[in-house]
Amino acid sequence: MPYVKGVSKFERINFLASSKVQAFTHEVSDTGVATDANGRKIVRAGTIYPANDATAKGIVYNDVDVTHGPQPGSLIVEAYILEERLPEAPTEEVKTALKEIKFR
Repeated sequence: MPYVKGVSKFERINFLASSKVQAFTHEVSDTGVATDANGRKIVRAGTIYPANDATAKGIVYNDVDVTHGPQPGSLIVEAYILEERLPEAPTEEVKTALKEIKFR
């Protein structure tokens, strides 16, 4: 008998202001990621990676499951972003570091 697990519902908020997006593959670390109610470590889409400061390299494009260690993920490096829809508001340091991302 196969093992079947139900899928919980989730909603994803669109934080892109345009369909023009440039993203590259990057290894997303599991360091500092909290475990959710289902026992998974998920880096959510829209997260400024690796931190919301001058070290920012990009914005996570899709959810990345890092429960079992670092995983490849897509980082947005050039786009038009609706900043009020991001999980965390970008700091001025992030806006300076990510010059090709236009925050609206």
